[in-house]
Amino acid sequence: MYDTIIVGGGPAGLTASIYAKRYGLNTLLIEKIAPGGQMNLTTTIENYPGFDEPISGYALANKMLNQVLSVGVEVKYSEVLDIDFKDNKKKIFCDDGEYETQTIILAMGSSPKRLGIEGRFIGKGVSYCGTCDAPLFKGKTVAAVGGGDTALEESIILANHASKVHLIHRRDKFRGQKVLQDHVLSNPKIQIHFNRVPVKIDGENFVQSIELKSTIDNKTEKLDIDGVFIFIGNKPNTDFLKGKIEMNDDGFILVDKNMQTNIDGVFAAGDILDKHVKQIVLACSDGVLAAFSAMSYCKLT
Repeated sequence: MYDTIIVGGGPAGLTASIYAKRYGLNTLLIEKIAPGGQMNLTTTIENYPGFDEPISGYALANKMLNQVLSVGVEVKYSEVLDIDFKDNKKKIFCDDGEYETQTIILAMGSSPKRLGIEGRFIGKGVSYCGTCDAPLFKGKTVAAVGGGDTALEESIILANHASKVHLIHRRDKFRGQKVLQDHVLSNPKIQIHFNRVPVKIDGENFVQSIELKSTIDNKTEKLDIDGVFIFIGNKPNTDFLKGKIEMNDDGFILVDKNMQTNIDGVFAAGDILDKHVKQIVLACSDGVLAAFSAMSYCKLT
């Protein structure tokens, strides 16, 4: 039986496992595919503290994993199929067996909602984070897709670097806050394309163009661009937990300030939470808090 099992090997889960082990907990980290989560989709990271030169998401994930292994955390690569939260001895059911633990830290993250047309260009001009990747497109032309707060905020960030931003929204007005709309509409570097949906992203090795279709008359147009930023929301990886733990309407897990869920001994961290800003450093911070709370829980029970 473990003191804590961490489900998910993104930055929140990796950090939580380092701290949990250093707190003296018998710790197991379970990751479905490969450590890093969405970091692996980012070709260049320039805003993570401690690195004065850019680092790829894959390389940063591997550095974190090496640290996890160096402190003696046990890591298993397996898919979690179900979790039994009912008893003090909690059970996690994976495709390779069953594991028991006193506490659980849920860190499965979220996945960006996709357009369904960007496949082979992910990491080759397609990005889901303007804050992360905008500096890579300095002086270039980019497209941004979306109409909510995130799309508007990130478009403003993009405009600080790119020479031109084509903001594409399927409706005739934005859903985001009026103050953000005002900033976007008054920015001379941002061109709005209302009532348009992307239907094709094209290029050779990297993005070179995007094709749009009108939602009014189905007419198409092609824009020459160097990158596409997609801001149509994120979907938490919590489907298998529905009805078992408290979530909001979008499936994000609800926690208190200590990362505690509505179930004793069960904590959550990272992009599995409904947060306004999603950044690697914030996910790591959540992981620290969750590990500390798990340690405190183990000492009290």
